[in-house]
Amino acid sequence: MQIGVKQPRVRALLRRLLEAGLQAADPEAAVLRHVKRTGHLLTVGRQRYDLRNYDRVIAVGAGKASARMAAALEHLLGKRLTEGLVIVKYGHAIPTKIIRMLEAGHPIPDRAGQQATMQVRSLLGRLTSKDLLFVLLSGGASSLLPAPVPGVTLAEKRKTTALLLRCGASIQEANTVRKHLSTIKGGRLVSATKARIVSLILSDVLGDDLGTIGSGPTAPDPTTYAEACAILRRYRLWSKVPASVRAHLAKGLRGTEEETPKPGSALFKRVQNEIVGNNGAAVEAVAKAAKLAGLHPLILTTTLTGEAREAAKTFGALAREITSSDRPVARPACVIAGGELTVTLRGNGRGGRAQEFALAAALEIAGLPDVWVAGFGTDGTDGPTEVAGAVVDGQTVLRALTIGVDPSATLLRNDSYRFFTKLGGHLVAGPTGTNVNDFYLLIAL
Repeated sequence: MQIGVKQPRVRALLRRLLEAGLQAADPEAAVLRHVKRTGHLLTVGRQRYDLRNYDRVIAVGAGKASARMAAALEHLLGKRLTEGLVIVKYGHAIPTKIIRMLEAGHPIPDRAGQQATMQVRSLLGRLTSKDLLFVLLSGGASSLLPAPVPGVTLAEKRKTTALLLRCGASIQEANTVRKHLSTIKGGRLVSATKARIVSLILSDVLGDDLGTIGSGPTAPDPTTYAEACAILRRYRLWSKVPASVRAHLAKGLRGTEEETPKPGSALFKRVQNEIVGNNGAAVEAVAKAAKLAGLHPLILTTTLTGEAREAAKTFGALAREITSSDRPVARPACVIAGGELTVTLRGNGRGGRAQEFALAAALEIAGLPDVWVAGFGTDGTDGPTEVAGAVVDGQTVLRALTIGVDPSATLLRNDSYRFFTKLGGHLVAGPTGTNVNDFYLLIAL
């Protein structure tokens, strides 16, 4: 992992904290903690399955962490696993023996993802009530499992997804729309097969809402066509999305398109949805590592949401309070938050939520001594960039101005990636194999 900090002590400290969080979020270890096998008996959480009762055991899945989840399932089931197929983001595939791995586009779905999803649907359709199906889900599944409803093309769904990602809509709002434009999300994967389903889920969603993680392909969907339409109107996207999207949602609003399966549906009696890991466990691990390093840790929240630049103001206020009065935690301090911020694009720059958070934080902590603020995406990618995030200190703004870079103007352009490319400060992890939201850190020594 590359840490864009010159001071060796702080660089080593940040590496220690981030690696502790990633280790706690390891998908393979998470599956092995929740799924145990003794001979023919398989225990998943509190439920047991006798493998002798099933003709075939199949695995399908999608998400940035599904590759390592697949490896864990192969280790557990061995030759009892018949076949499988998971879809991962480009560059996230790993070698497996039985489960095939296909790569596709994220965060904007592409043709490879659509073709891979067609293969998943074909596999699901061949299964019977005597088969056991494992569904491996993690963050990114919404984009990696594109299956547009009839009448809406992939290109039209791509445009709709891009508009939702740019407008500042929450992941819950974006997925409400996507579920109503899909033949597999919003519980519809369950409708596509007769098999008994065990869904293992690595959560990247605040509160572990099953209907939101990966757009909930194996979970009941409480959202409606009416809500999907309201979201597009709220963000002034109704007239911007393709006409086919408006037409489909309008049919749903009139009741001429079938709704997604709702809570209480008999469909879900043959489904077990099991959360195997989340952001909370990872944040706890960061706090433990901070304490072992001699810092006073404070977990601010594991449900951080909102605009990245607004969250940066909160961290800036905390930094000033800690520096001046050792409140709400005494130095050496480490304030930790988990969650997922949003960025409303107003400029034509390049960046991601973690980098924008860090850039905005640099303005808030300018001039403070021995203070660092970092934003880090646990999947190793922040927005449409190859970096995981960025770190700043009290001198970042001064260094930028010295080389002729205006941090405020750069923030207005949403151009955080180029800012840190010029100045330094990027956090580079590569594909981590996991995805449990982001870490946001404040260190005051």
